[in-house]
Amino acid sequence: MTDPRTPGREHWRELVPEDPGSVLTAVRRLADPAGEPLLALARSRHAVAEIALHRASDGAPVGAVPLPANGSLTGLGVADRDTPEQAGRLWIGHTDLVTPPAVHRFDLATGATVLETAAPGTVDVPGVRTEQRAFTSADGTTVRMFVIAPPGNAGTGPRPALVTGYGGFGISREPAYSAAALAWAAAGGTYALVSLRGGGEEGEDWHLAGNRANKQNVFDDLHAAAEALVAAGDTTPGQLAVMGGSNGGLLVGAALTQRPELYRAVVCSAPLLDMARYEEFSLGRTWNDEYGTAADPEQLGWLLSYSPYHHVRDGVPYPAVLFTVFDSDTRVDPLHARKMCAALQHATAGDPATRPVLLRRETDVGHGARSVSRTVALTTDQLAFLAAHTGLELTT
Repeated sequence: MTDPRTPGREHWRELVPEDPGSVLTAVRRLADPAGEPLLALARSRHAVAEIALHRASDGAPVGAVPLPANGSLTGLGVADRDTPEQAGRLWIGHTDLVTPPAVHRFDLATGATVLETAAPGTVDVPGVRTEQRAFTSADGTTVRMFVIAPPGNAGTGPRPALVTGYGGFGISREPAYSAAALAWAAAGGTYALVSLRGGGEEGEDWHLAGNRANKQNVFDDLHAAAEALVAAGDTTPGQLAVMGGSNGGLLVGAALTQRPELYRAVVCSAPLLDMARYEEFSLGRTWNDEYGTAADPEQLGWLLSYSPYHHVRDGVPYPAVLFTVFDSDTRVDPLHARKMCAALQHATAGDPATRPVLLRRETDVGHGARSVSRTVALTTDQLAFLAAHTGLELTT
């Protein structure tokens, strides 16, 4: 901090030191009617949100804000000069994997956090159990995943499992409400969200450990997560599905070509799959800082080392695969999925009746936002495909 009247570097002093085990996401000045102002520091620790309170004058820690569950923040607000009567209160947007976003209120006077406004249209959700697990990746790195399963299902034997993640661009996949996760767990399956390298869950070093020349670490993390679920008795390779979209589509495309025996079914949505030519289409040229460029021989080597399209091999019994593409996608051209689908259909030794390779084409829809009805239809088709090929019985 510094006095704005003397902004020179020599006048700056550290107020709250960096916490190397967390990622700072927001800071708010919280007025205390009964004392001096505080700072509310929102952090993410292993992708789980927390809020710490410090004195604004010297940065000394004075406590923590209780949060309703291990989840993530969707917003953080305090009273302003037009609402002085609300001083000492902190409004927190919060969600977790099984709870829709809601607004909670923390009061300095009581030290309690209470629900202020639930999400509109909220209904009772199925009872499930959630936990965060740590496991070891191929190079010895500790990686974490959130696991959701039906209540009382621990130790009852393997069951269908759905694993997902992203692992790119420094984007954090934090625990946020997922209707798909709830539907899968409610039907008796295990759902896992993996905090893969390449994302921002552990900070910028975590991102850099999974991009450019280090991209294979992301795929190794996914394989290790799958193997950890199998080793724990949660599932088997014959019951294991993976799903991802966009950069996450690249993730599952690499998964199915690198370890086809580990996965029984795959949903690959709006994916990047031909990494030797990805820069030639749509927004691809804007991503070479993340992946590398084929114009440089060394970086082309990185790309070809894992490019899913270039690693399809004849005579391999590939998993059942559903590609979902959107004709109006201006971010990732649908040609990636179309040519990969054709290559897999030609190469696979799997029985097309039990291990089909299919393409679901949707018109008038882009890469991201869509109507609720189309979101529901897409998710239904994706989960139904995975359930059919892993033995999960979805209720109607």
